[in-house]
Amino acid sequence: MAQSLARALVFCTSASVLVIEIIAVRLLAPYLGVSLEVFTGVIGVILAGISLGAWLGGRAADRRPPRSLIGPLLIAGGLTTLASPLLIDFVGPSLSTDPVSIVIAAAVGFMAPAATLSAVPPVIVKIQLESLEQTGTVVGSYSAIGTAGAILGTFLTGFILIAAFPTRPVVFVLGALITLTGLTLSLTGRIWAASIVVAGLLGTGLLALQGPCEHETTYHCAIVVEDEQRPSGRTLVLDRLSNSYVDLEDPTYLKFRYIQLIADVFETALPQGPLDVVSIGGGGFTLPGYLEATRPGGTNLVLEIDSKLVEIGRTELSLDETVDVVVDDARVSLGDVPPGSTQLVIGDAYSGASVPWHLTTVEFNQQISEVLAPGGLYVMNVIDYPLHRAFVRAEARTLREVFDNVALFAPRSYLTGENGGNYILVASDSPIDIAAVESQVRSRGGIEVGISGQMLTDFIGDAHVLTDDYAPVDQLLLR
Repeated sequence: MAQSLARALVFCTSASVLVIEIIAVRLLAPYLGVSLEVFTGVIGVILAGISLGAWLGGRAADRRPPRSLIGPLLIAGGLTTLASPLLIDFVGPSLSTDPVSIVIAAAVGFMAPAATLSAVPPVIVKIQLESLEQTGTVVGSYSAIGTAGAILGTFLTGFILIAAFPTRPVVFVLGALITLTGLTLSLTGRIWAASIVVAGLLGTGLLALQGPCEHETTYHCAIVVEDEQRPSGRTLVLDRLSNSYVDLEDPTYLKFRYIQLIADVFETALPQGPLDVVSIGGGGFTLPGYLEATRPGGTNLVLEIDSKLVEIGRTELSLDETVDVVVDDARVSLGDVPPGSTQLVIGDAYSGASVPWHLTTVEFNQQISEVLAPGGLYVMNVIDYPLHRAFVRAEARTLREVFDNVALFAPRSYLTGENGGNYILVASDSPIDIAAVESQVRSRGGIEVGISGQMLTDFIGDAHVLTDDYAPVDQLLLR
């Protein structure tokens, strides 16, 4: 085999494995969300596939003529790549988010292509070895070439492909190219014919089944669902979770309980008239729209990392052009907000069911404290689950490290651990009038109550402070 062809095959198969690894997270996101556990499961499975494929490929090369293996391995790698989205869509609706299920799902979808493509480099090394005196040079050079391919596959997918194209066409093109390369290198007509038929069937199925996403953003699988009971109502669903609700005709209509509670807090605690507000996370832009309608004349800045969500907000969820949106990570863009300029900061950024860890720490809360004006509020939406409530307890303690006054609002059953869901944390350098907020809640028929002081201390218990060095948000939610 010509050295240039051998190097190209090692480079490209290694790159393809890393393309598959990154795309795997996007294919699993509609069913499992995007969390540290999903990334961990996918990385572990792909590494297992690389290890298994390298071992089996080396053994096969020692037992059979290695030249005869290259074409079939590539064909198998291409076909299993084409099949991976179909397999995930098949098992996806039945998946749960525990670590065992995540690993099983990743293995079902991606172990086979990772292992098959990773079997190619050792087979090529066997072909290229001409004498024992060259073993170190050959093995080292092809290892370096494979690593370079993996680096390119990582950068190409993460920086370009995911942002520029929907996931399934990328998978289809990758799988088709690998299969065609294998067909070109194969020697028997039967392999050619069978591979063409199977690739055609898988490709047709892949393109026919568009998957669960209406919009595929860089970070989410997004669907906008019309409310059958309220024709002007729209629910934004991100990765299977109902993220936001917007009424296209009435921006003051707040359907979700936690959104109503956030509004209760700032309508009670802050003066009437225009407000200067920073929202961390846009989602469906419910509260920015509400503020434009009820508190016009102030500043209304949204920090949203996902540009596609902004586009969806403008085109399908009636996000007003007067709302200023900065498309960037909130941790970065909050640094551009002038100190002491903001009366209200709303924290409602989510990746799946969890707040991105770097938006939960003491260091980030210090940034928020710096942009708040005297008497300003930081209101944060936190989702946690019954019994341990480890994350919301840790976040409450973390806020206490920065702010003089912290309160927690939720249904009483959430505070006792019988149920779980959305908790609202409020932090300020000024006292928080819990009774006034509870009165506002009762006036609309709500059931939430507030705690602070010793009651909040008892609720927090032995929870840890979250810092940039220690913020295991996903693990706290799993407890």
